[in-house]
Amino acid sequence: MQGKGKPIRLSEHARQQLRFRGATEQEVIEAIRTETWETAELGRLECRKDFSFESEWNKNYYDTKQVRPIFVEEHDEVIVVTVYVYYF
Repeated sequence: MQGKGKPIRLSEHARQQLRFRGATEQEVIEAIRTETWETAELGRLECRKDFSFESEWNKNYYDTKQVRPIFVEEHDEVIVVTVYVYYF
């Protein structure tokens, strides 16, 4: 969790997932900068942040959107591998 001040770069796959799953790059960055990092599969890291949503996604109304980036911490940057988004 030492790299919260490092530059954050999204892989091309992660950028594509933002569009399909309804998150923004700013939400991903905010999650990584402000939430607790936990270990994920394959030696990666993850965190989760809830955002007020109060809108429709795929024709259903949701109050909350949770953004869950999966990332790796390199020596000089944090690389986001993919992003999951949950609505509830």
